Amino acid sequence: MRILITGANGQLGHDLREALAGRVPTAGRRCALLGPEGPRPGLDHEVLATDVDTMRVDDRDAVLATFSDFRPELVLHGGALTAVDLCETETDTAFAVNAIGTRHVAEAAALVGAHMVYVSTDYVFDGSSSRPYCEWDPPSPTSVYGASKLAGERECRPGTTIVRTSWLCGAHGANIVATALRLAQGDGVLRFVDDQHGSPTFTADLAPAVVTLGLDRRPGTFHVTNGGATTWWGLVRAVLAEAGADPERVLPIGTAELDPPLTAPRPAYSVLDNMALRLSGLPALPGWEDGLARLVRALRSAA
Repeated sequence: MRILITGANGQLGHDLREALAGRVPTAGRRCALLGPEGPRPGLDHEVLATDVDTMRVDDRDAVLATFSDFRPELVLHGGALTAVDLCETETDTAFAVNAIGTRHVAEAAALVGAHMVYVSTDYVFDGSSSRPYCEWDPPSPTSVYGASKLAGERECRPGTTIVRTSWLCGAHGANIVATALRLAQGDGVLRFVDDQHGSPTFTADLAPAVVTLGLDRRPGTFHVTNGGATTWWGLVRAVLAEAGADPERVLPIGTAELDPPLTAPRPAYSVLDNMALRLSGLPALPGWEDGLARLVRALRSAA
């Protein structure tokens, strides 16, 4: 199959390329692309990996020309402006990339008859819930980033697969796990917020699920996260423990205590219920502690 990826140089994009090549770093554990014996056969795809240097999604002519030349059958659209605080001050840029860019990709996919998967975010919710959000809960973003990603969802055409996920961490790129491992090498107290709750999701687990949903051409919205929930404080403590450092160095603070303060508001509670996966009989991702242990090992071995 001919498959086009946007945002291919990012954390998720890198692992999407690995998954499409059958190199999923979860061997020996059952997941969407794996059976008991490892990668299932047939993962022989022609993949065009694009990013801002090869196809800007906010450039309609570039998108249409790329799709016309390559004629993909499946599009994995992960390209986005994800810098949450920057989006707050660069509103037009956020909507140009996340909303209008998605409009262009959706248009081009329709013209060549390709199925599209759009990667969205837990930030489409305001965080006021006391229970995990399911796919049918009404979105109500409080940040420009969340609003622009919701606008992107609304630019998707009928039949599109929309994957909402949260708190992404991977072996390639900047994320909280890599930051915590770097800080663990020093001394002194570390302070992280303990009043934002979410589900850390690891791209090595997410990527095979995204690929499977795309190859199966599953329509509709799916929440796809690793199981369980924690706070940023709880996650950093777990990173230090996995690395053999002292988790007691990590102290909890409130978001209001951050200095300097965050530019964009964050949802206090954005845990996602993977209800559509469950009701569709599709495999759940493992618990976040499992994904974290594998990522810490991978990052430490690469250091």
